[in-house]
Amino acid sequence: MATNYYDVLGVKKDASAKELRAAFRRLARRHHPDVNPGNPEAERRFKEVNAAYEVLSDADKRTKYDRYGDQWEHADQIEQMRRQQGAGFGGARGAPGASYSFGGEGIDLGDLFGGRGQAGAGGGGFFDSILRGRGRSRGQDVEQAVRVSLQEAYSGASRTVEIREGEERCMVCGGAGQLAGATCHACRGSGMGTPLRRIEVAIPAGVQDGQRIRVSGRGGPGANGGAAGDLYLVVSVAPHDRFERRDDDLLVDVDVPVADAALGGEAKVPTLKGRTLALRIPAGTQAGKVFRLAGQGMPKAGGGFGDLYAEARLVLPATITDEQRRLFEQLRETTGASTEPGVGAEAGGSA
Repeated sequence: MATNYYDVLGVKKDASAKELRAAFRRLARRHHPDVNPGNPEAERRFKEVNAAYEVLSDADKRTKYDRYGDQWEHADQIEQMRRQQGAGFGGARGAPGASYSFGGEGIDLGDLFGGRGQAGAGGGGFFDSILRGRGRSRGQDVEQAVRVSLQEAYSGASRTVEIREGEERCMVCGGAGQLAGATCHACRGSGMGTPLRRIEVAIPAGVQDGQRIRVSGRGGPGANGGAAGDLYLVVSVAPHDRFERRDDDLLVDVDVPVADAALGGEAKVPTLKGRTLALRIPAGTQAGKVFRLAGQGMPKAGGGFGDLYAEARLVLPATITDEQRRLFEQLRETTGASTEPGVGAEAGGSA
């Protein structure tokens, strides 16, 4: 059953513009989503009230609505068809399912617009077949930046993003920009509003810096019934204070005590999985030596994981005991290291 816009606003068919505006403001305040958070019925009524006022507050749209009812948007096509047929319309005006005559033959508007007709492709109705694809255009794609940590890029995450779905007349003030002499808080006096929606988007594990994530149909609205554009989230991955990312691989510095580097030992390697791995350090390990830990890197888009590379960073004791000093001196003597100061070691020395 078609919705009667006059009933939606609770006014008579001959209501003045002032009466329409007063009814709209009263109902918009009552059903506004900010006043009824989490109430889907209030949101539905709010949209219904706004749609009714948008049509009835426009003189041209209202005239068409009064004549053709819920088919008012196709008034121009109906008139064109009437002129082509060379006959006038008859019967009840504006009533859903009303029958009009073209050259003496009764035609139900429900058939014309896809209610019961089989003329259009797939039974869509005569006017559907005429209007399909004409004047329709796909909405624009929209980009929005999101930032994730490297840990989130490893594990996957989600983000709640706010999107605006087209611009329309402010639903609170009806486009006046004011309420009771004060600036409308919803549109800040502009008279136009852009509905704000919050949606949750999954960020896949292994997402790369600069990668675009497509959310189908959540971009700009299409024109004349055209499909909406897409929303693209452009991801930036924040640097980590310890791990360096190289595509699907990770690089991390690992502290190795100098004694373990010389004699062999074991070092602890952190991972983004949250586990610490034990890495065997062979005797004679030099500073900067890189160890590969297979499958401990970032998740790959096609499955599996990259590698983790641990670079040895030799660590000397900050302070040493007399015994340690003696042992280091013995080590220097046995390795033949020079005890003479190097070139330029003296204050002011130069080559």
